[in-house]
Amino acid sequence: MKYRRLGNSGLKISEIGLGSWLTYGKAVEDNTAHNCIHKAYELGINFFDTANAYEGGKAEEVLGEALKVYPRSSYVVATKLFFPMGDKPNERGLSRKHILEQCDASLKRLGLDYIDLYQCHRFDPEVPVEETIYALDDLIRQGKILYAGVSEWSAAQIENAVGMGKANHLRPIISNQPIYNMFERYIEKEVLPVCTEKGIGQIVFSPLAQGVLTGKYKPNTEKPTDSRAANDSTNWVINSYLRNDVLECVQQLNGVAEDLGVTLSQLALAWILRHPSISSAIIGASRPQQVEENVKAVDLVLTQDILNEIEKILEKVKDFVPLR
Repeated sequence: MKYRRLGNSGLKISEIGLGSWLTYGKAVEDNTAHNCIHKAYELGINFFDTANAYEGGKAEEVLGEALKVYPRSSYVVATKLFFPMGDKPNERGLSRKHILEQCDASLKRLGLDYIDLYQCHRFDPEVPVEETIYALDDLIRQGKILYAGVSEWSAAQIENAVGMGKANHLRPIISNQPIYNMFERYIEKEVLPVCTEKGIGQIVFSPLAQGVLTGKYKPNTEKPTDSRAANDSTNWVINSYLRNDVLECVQQLNGVAEDLGVTLSQLALAWILRHPSISSAIIGASRPQQVEENVKAVDLVLTQDILNEIEKILEKVKDFVPLR
């Protein structure tokens, strides 16, 4: 495994992280989830991502239970808040009340004394940014969290929060967690340049486009019965990728991977890690073997000729807009 600093902070995280969205706490049995987490740790992954909203907190419980056998200093836990955790008006968003209450709830579910990275899962237009960043700073002062970050914030929102924090001598935001893969590249235009300038590292999710960049889905064919796309509870996150032009590009990309003697998923992850401002790519895994395969991407260095070949293939779907 290789490690990178998270933005301008001193925190070092593995280039491949393990996430728990749509997997742990529901779709994957707890014992299997624990095996995946243990395999990740064994292979050098030290960054584990979750959120309070993942299965109503169950994903945090599964992660905390698996990690408790290891020294606390040896791993980094990131969790998030924003989405509803109940039906009451203050059980959602980024108000001071919700932030403080949900931090305590996440600590309890994770079984931890502190959270390494606490992230705002989305931007909250109903709460003043000052209220949110002051609450996060207070949590750092209290020792309940070590660092603060955001997820899926726009460049302008990030720039505003950073400027406000600096003006008030608050501890800086060190990370942003956006979606990023070969087909969803919106961060390249504004988010990446702003974050690079401000010393904010990227921890990207869905690097394999919800499994499309494993090559399991073929153009003009039925969805595999055991796939996420065939599952009515999760297929909404993948359906926008299942266009024939996208899947034809995937087949061409798979040819590039075969020529290099690697898997398509390894190629897709190495393509993401080509960018120095990206600190880690979060994978999901329902089997330990998937973790073993994906971590090998850290040793794959893509030459400029290969990057140009990939770009030529992706040019055919440059108009891709996800349906979310």
